[in-house]
Amino acid sequence: MSEEILNEDDARIKEKLEQKSWNEIKSNDSWAIFKIMSEFVNGYEKMGRIGPCVSIFGSARTKTDDPFYKLAEEVAFKISKAGYGVITGGGPGIMEAGNKGAHLGGGISVGLNIELPFEQHFNPYIDHDKNVQFDYFFVRKVMFVKYSQGFVVMPGGFGTLDELFEAITLIQTKKIGKFPIILVGTDFWSGLIDWVKNVLLEKYKNVSPDDMNLIKIVDTADEVVEVLDTFYKKYNLKPNF
Repeated sequence: MSEEILNEDDARIKEKLEQKSWNEIKSNDSWAIFKIMSEFVNGYEKMGRIGPCVSIFGSARTKTDDPFYKLAEEVAFKISKAGYGVITGGGPGIMEAGNKGAHLGGGISVGLNIELPFEQHFNPYIDHDKNVQFDYFFVRKVMFVKYSQGFVVMPGGFGTLDELFEAITLIQTKKIGKFPIILVGTDFWSGLIDWVKNVLLEKYKNVSPDDMNLIKIVDTADEVVEVLDTFYKKYNLKPNF
């Protein structure tokens, strides 16, 4: 990590620890509320016109020649052909693969992008009127959850895990409907799921056995579509597109 980044991090830490006057708090924090509100309004208006889609999560660092990039593209393609729209984080890697597959499949291709100092930029496979920009992670996550009719989770890092456990927690606590959560890649996810079963469930009883039923692990695009279709047939629902 460069000295410049270290100095920037140090400055941000010091800024947070400094005692601020009430006037500074009012001028900075209070006015930030309006920017947050504007992001919610913009997101609701755009996504309300688009309607619910299937969210595809995964790493921004995945290269185009990676097997998981190819698999994410195939998953999105087949999801689109089955009538579902696709939402991704709008950036490179797995997100790009998801939007590319949806684009090639003739389906809805939505990108919810976030302003970051590295890795993140819009990919070229998002529909021109379905490109939504955010500064705040929590606003973006609300849009993902509110307008998702299923979650497909490809291999990724901390951000992907954050999105995965956010979806699980909201379903577990009944804050949203019990939409499918599909993990793609048995080899990648089996260690995490074993830890959840052996440590969280069996050893410490921090989750319930029923919570494990919220997750499906698959390895192919056809299995992803099958899980989604089975869910919608069970409730006599149809894809939106």
